[in-house]
Amino acid sequence: MAPEMSSTRGFLQSVHPYDALTPARLAWVAEAVETRDLSAGDEIYGLDEVLPGLFLIVSGEVTVWDPNGVQVSALGPRNSFGERGLLRDGRSVTSAKASSDTRLLMLPIGVFETLLRDERTFARYFDRARPQRPSGTDLAEMRVGDLMAGAPLSCTPETTVQQAAAKLREARVSSIGVVDGGRLAGILTTRDFTTKVVAEGLSGDTPVREVMTRDPFSLRVNDLGSDVLQLMLERKIGHVPVTESGRFRGIITQTDLTLHQALGSAVIISDIAHAEAVSELAGFTRLIPQVLAQLVATGKPHDVVTRLITDIADAVTRRLLKMAEAEFGPPPVPYLWLACGSQGRREQTGVSDQDNCLFLHDDYRPEHGPYFEQLAKFVCDGLDAAGYYYCPGDMMASNPRWRVPVATWREYFRGWVATPDPKAQMLASVMFDLRPIAGDESLFANLQAETLEKASKNSIFVSHMVSNSLKHVPPLGLLRGFATIRSGEHKDTIDLKHNGVVPVVDLGRIYALQGRLEPANTRARLLAAKERLVISATGARDLIDAYDLIAQTRLEHQAHQIKHGRDPDNFMAPTSLSDFERGHLRDAFVVVRTMQSAIGHGRGTLG
Repeated sequence: MAPEMSSTRGFLQSVHPYDALTPARLAWVAEAVETRDLSAGDEIYGLDEVLPGLFLIVSGEVTVWDPNGVQVSALGPRNSFGERGLLRDGRSVTSAKASSDTRLLMLPIGVFETLLRDERTFARYFDRARPQRPSGTDLAEMRVGDLMAGAPLSCTPETTVQQAAAKLREARVSSIGVVDGGRLAGILTTRDFTTKVVAEGLSGDTPVREVMTRDPFSLRVNDLGSDVLQLMLERKIGHVPVTESGRFRGIITQTDLTLHQALGSAVIISDIAHAEAVSELAGFTRLIPQVLAQLVATGKPHDVVTRLITDIADAVTRRLLKMAEAEFGPPPVPYLWLACGSQGRREQTGVSDQDNCLFLHDDYRPEHGPYFEQLAKFVCDGLDAAGYYYCPGDMMASNPRWRVPVATWREYFRGWVATPDPKAQMLASVMFDLRPIAGDESLFANLQAETLEKASKNSIFVSHMVSNSLKHVPPLGLLRGFATIRSGEHKDTIDLKHNGVVPVVDLGRIYALQGRLEPANTRARLLAAKERLVISATGARDLIDAYDLIAQTRLEHQAHQIKHGRDPDNFMAPTSLSDFERGHLRDAFVVVRTMQSAIGHGRGTLG
């Protein structure tokens, strides 16, 4: 083998996904690639140019530019580029130059296509979508680790039964793992307290080791969910400890299995519809983090998960309105309760405040005010008690400004469109996501169509909306891959909400305005924009793929936190992802930035 060939093969072997190729296939690739040496400033390819193949950086640095001449990426050794054009129609959607003396390997398009067809790992790496996962909720499709709810509760063999009971009470669970040196030594359940502690008259100072079930039957995190049910039935037990490499990881209970089954039958929403008190509603909404984690574990796509989570918020709102009417009597005039923000778009996750308003019939009179004030306060207070905390910006029906007749709402929207100052832009952005929840929907239908028509015809308003939508930018760094938060509580993380999904939400809102599109949901807006030719088919496809990846990553981050007993948030450390995942997430952010640049330059398309 020639020295140069040996060097090329050795380099490829250090780069994923080439490291997954067989020795024979790797040798074939090493022989097929072409080496290109460039000086700083040399163009590698231009916009809309037919690409000869896939590029891989051996040394140096490459700068990638979007169609408007905005730099979107600076790539270094072991980074691939050019594949987006190859995966579409062979033409580049960006341009690239060497920003320093650079050596590249160019994989001819024929070889690239052969690897995509024949090598599963290669195809998965360059596929814009994530690898497919089970989509059903059948226990046989799930892993034991995905069924566990929350962080494991444990104690040592020397813990007293009184201390163990206090832990169970505080955590509101029915069992605790007894761990010795990190390994599972036993399990203690509330039934053990009844039959072994209270029935025997034992002292509260009795060590747990004297009453625990020693060396209990257990499963491993990667066992199938059906194994849990089988073990419970065969051994007549209600708690199954879970281990990984011998170390205690948690406990699955009959309640966990019941919750899993409830997810597919909408039991939670049914229970909410029959709740008699706000405290009951709060009990049901406390299950939302577990519901979210379970839905993510079963492979549901992000838009399905957020829709199901939002359905719970809708059900709580409707139930609170019924409770309010039962307490204060029937409304004096028709009304419509609407949600805006993430609930309005049906995009709620495990972290949500409330954003809502009331449309009142134009027959409203001042003497009706106290009734709707009481109703709005009752519902907003109830939502807060149920975990949908008060909106920091007071965008709630309890604020008299957002509890007015339809005629006043018409004036609001007319004023925002006619005088697009920063505050009007902010309010319009929120209110363009309105969605009826309960009441007389005719109060909103005509207003929505009228406002979209007037706003879309006002070029100054649209221009301001576009500028406002560009304030949230993807977290792209030129040198380190991601622009992470530099200080404070969330140092070295990226905000998957404000710098991840929000830029796409803002773009979707602009497309809806330009095309007078009725959907409030972001993904539905992107699909409708594609259908109405508001954006190009290629631009829409790329942006939808990017949004799916970013939104799914956000949900998986929250599900991971929930499974480990933490409150979900939107701040993720890029180091928690694999090289494969970081590469694709960065690609997704580049697409979003490119689309922002396009709409900012008045083009609105990517391809």
